[in-house]
Amino acid sequence: MTPVRLVKYKTTLAKRQLDLTIITDQVNKGQNIAALIRTCDAVGVHNAHVVTPKGGFREHKRTARGSQKWVNVVPHDTIDSAIQVAKQQGMQLVSAHFSDQAVDYRELDYTVPTALILGAEMHGVSAKALVASDHQVVIPMLGMVHSFNVSVAAAVILLEAQRQRALSGSYDKPQIRGAQYDQTLFRWSHPKVADFCHQHGLAYPSMDEHGGIVNLNQWYANALQKNAQASPEKGIN
Repeated sequence: MTPVRLVKYKTTLAKRQLDLTIITDQVNKGQNIAALIRTCDAVGVHNAHVVTPKGGFREHKRTARGSQKWVNVVPHDTIDSAIQVAKQQGMQLVSAHFSDQAVDYRELDYTVPTALILGAEMHGVSAKALVASDHQVVIPMLGMVHSFNVSVAAAVILLEAQRQRALSGSYDKPQIRGAQYDQTLFRWSHPKVADFCHQHGLAYPSMDEHGGIVNLNQWYANALQKNAQASPEKGIN
């Protein structure tokens, strides 16, 4: 890893927003999920909450895997689970949904903790999510069509959130610190070693100031020994 790359990781992490997120509500197309995650990365969203839709995802594993490298995708079995997490974190729930209660998306304050709920195309946000929402927003349309694709709509609204937060200085105040910062930086810097640790239940090794792994060979030897002792019949493949 080059020094320039390490600086890029640190600069990006310093701007990540823990109090801005999305919740997908029955969005089932893999390309839309991937596009949503890419947009989250672009505006500094650290965690994205993805609810498994009825019938599962279409090509979700193939299209979303790479996007998850930079954004934590938090899976949920139900919309209730995702909403509960957002409420516990003190977030306002904003549904992108065309209705009589919806206001222009630019009227809301996105500098406060916010979870943007996005529904499937043609159906919109579910009734359960709408009941839980604090606000409903719409993007004014001047043509014949009534709405954007869900990934485009999310990008429009999240870019407004980014604009407001940039003006308020939110990106100048790092939100990720301590162990969460160290673990994310390591995962970005050494994804293969991080995957190895996840597979075998190991703690990440230490990184030096240049982004290298401290005593990598010794750490790996110790990891092999510990794993062999824990599972002598299996070992590490």
